[in-house]
Amino acid sequence: MQDLDQVQINFDSNGLWVLNIALAVVMFGVALGITFDDFRALLKQPKLVLIGVLSQFVLLPLVTFLLVILIKPQPSIALGMFMVAACPGGNISNFMTHLAKGNTALSVSLTAFATFLAVFMTPFNFHVYSGLYQPTSQILKEVQLDSFELVKLVILILGVPLVLGMTFRYKLPDLALKLSKVLKPLSILVFGAIVVIAFSNNMDVFHNYIHHVLAIGIGHNIIALLLGFLLAKGFRLSFKNQKTLAIETGIQNSGLGLLLIFSFFNGLGGMAILAAFWGIWHIISGLILALFWSKKINEF
Repeated sequence: MQDLDQVQINFDSNGLWVLNIALAVVMFGVALGITFDDFRALLKQPKLVLIGVLSQFVLLPLVTFLLVILIKPQPSIALGMFMVAACPGGNISNFMTHLAKGNTALSVSLTAFATFLAVFMTPFNFHVYSGLYQPTSQILKEVQLDSFELVKLVILILGVPLVLGMTFRYKLPDLALKLSKVLKPLSILVFGAIVVIAFSNNMDVFHNYIHHVLAIGIGHNIIALLLGFLLAKGFRLSFKNQKTLAIETGIQNSGLGLLLIFSFFNGLGGMAILAAFWGIWHIISGLILALFWSKKINEF
């Protein structure tokens, strides 16, 4: 059996274009539910903004880096962990926050702000922490990662749909809301389709290597959820906001991560399998946690 660092998930150029378009459409659908007032609402609550940014874009990548140093996974798996941690919150976090009886308005606002910041912070965090860890730094040198191209793709997938979607919402609010109700639920189906497409011709690889990432993916996700929850608790936010921060930190846009992995790393085995598993697992863990919290009114 090959080492995961030498395995590649085959994904042709046509499939990659479909993946690009699908993610852009999903992000456009997310943006249809975002207004300029969501940004203004956050500016009126700077403490929540700082805690949200601290949790998602500072502490999660840092804690992931420390976890990698501690458990020393295969370098390609470590790269997948860095990639997932660098991505913004997933587009189903708003639904899960609502289900958990959290602060849905805060979740929407943080999703908007995180998507905007991710245009710059996702490439920055991934490049910094991957470069600091010697085994992953070596892979970066081998693939000759172009940071400018990485930023450009993130802008096209996140930034452009965000601006277009918000503009559409501003100009045609009624139609935007109707479209949003259709496009948002499709996000889960789109990710499922992405995973199926990516691994349909590589099921033997997925079957042979999935056990390498099971414990790491589950543990990493649990740590992310706990990080958001405990950080909010440490800052004495309400229980509704604690739930919201936990979900925003633990539900990552792994679909974006997979796109970047296929675009710049040719579907490097450990990276692709870790990101794909995270994307499946965080839906399961998020729904379980949201259903549990939906029964809890007061802090325990």
